[in-house]
Amino acid sequence: MTSVSPDARRVWRAARAPLVIAAILLTGAIVVVLGSAGQRHGSLDPESADPAGSRAAAQVLARQGVRVVPARTYADAEAALTGPDAGATLLVTAPDGVDPARLAALRSRAADAVLIAPGQDALDLLAPGVVTGADVPAQARQPRCTVAAAVSAGTVRLGGHTYFAHGRSRTCYDGTMLRLPGDRGGTTVLGSGELMTNDRLADDGDAALTLGLLGRAPTLVWYVPTPGDPGAGITERSLTDLLPRPWLFGAIQLGVAAVLFAAWRARRLGPVVTERLPVVVPAAETTEGRARLYRRSGAVDHAAATLRQATVGRVRPLLGLGAGAEPAAVVAAAAARAGRPEAAVAELLYGQAPADDAGLVRLADELDRIEREIS
Repeated sequence: MTSVSPDARRVWRAARAPLVIAAILLTGAIVVVLGSAGQRHGSLDPESADPAGSRAAAQVLARQGVRVVPARTYADAEAALTGPDAGATLLVTAPDGVDPARLAALRSRAADAVLIAPGQDALDLLAPGVVTGADVPAQARQPRCTVAAAVSAGTVRLGGHTYFAHGRSRTCYDGTMLRLPGDRGGTTVLGSGELMTNDRLADDGDAALTLGLLGRAPTLVWYVPTPGDPGAGITERSLTDLLPRPWLFGAIQLGVAAVLFAAWRARRLGPVVTERLPVVVPAAETTEGRARLYRRSGAVDHAAATLRQATVGRVRPLLGLGAGAEPAAVVAAAAARAGRPEAAVAELLYGQAPADDAGLVRLADELDRIEREIS
């Protein structure tokens, strides 16, 4: 029986296109990574040039004489607010990424503070009496308050969280900004930090409000909390901790069902065992089924080898040759009997495999013709 296992040439022909595509993608990824090496990416990052970054705001503040000190860990922020910069302004882009008690300790070191979208846990320590309201979409809003920075900026595109409080606090921009006076400066709460991004800084009075809030002191400590920072006091949670318990139970059930389905549909293991057929299959159907398998797998070369082997096996007895006859002897005898050149007969019986199905059909016709000539 002729083997239909793919050889190295067929494997390479089938795999070269995916390999070329994978090489191109890998090269592109390497180029992108090398090109972006050393660049900062992240929302409200003072060194990021992305649309959601804040490099433009940091550069504008620097031109106004404010020294911007980026801090990405709690230790960096604490060190920046100690010593000569104790009277600096503190900006926290993600207050919920820091333990409220540690955030309050950090706030006590700064003269002024700006918090972007803090949650209720942080507000209970930093701004008792302030409660969060419903989120609102970003749109142009009027100050409607007496906070100097808001009055100077005028219309600003703000949205996100809303905050409400009683007492000495002043609410601006329909609750998306809240100013709390304090013993050392004050604390400003913003519902969203989009007004400070590179993409939005030029809209309406966004730049003016950013400068008014962050440019109060000669130094601005721009704290971007990093997930997993041990100094922030927030324990990193795994994906399974974040998923609801019913989801985990459902995932386990799906996994068990998948294993049972695979076991049900899996084929038997080990070598193929020859069994007697329960019914007699006509030879024509067997031949047609085998031909379809060859065609489906694209095994033109194997099909051609099978046709040639069958033809040679039938004409050898007609030529008076035994089963062990060499190809040269078969070619010489067949050429003499059919009256054809030996080179043409050798190419027909032992030549290269056809390139496509049409060539295979032509080969089958030629083999049938020379077999009739010999018989």
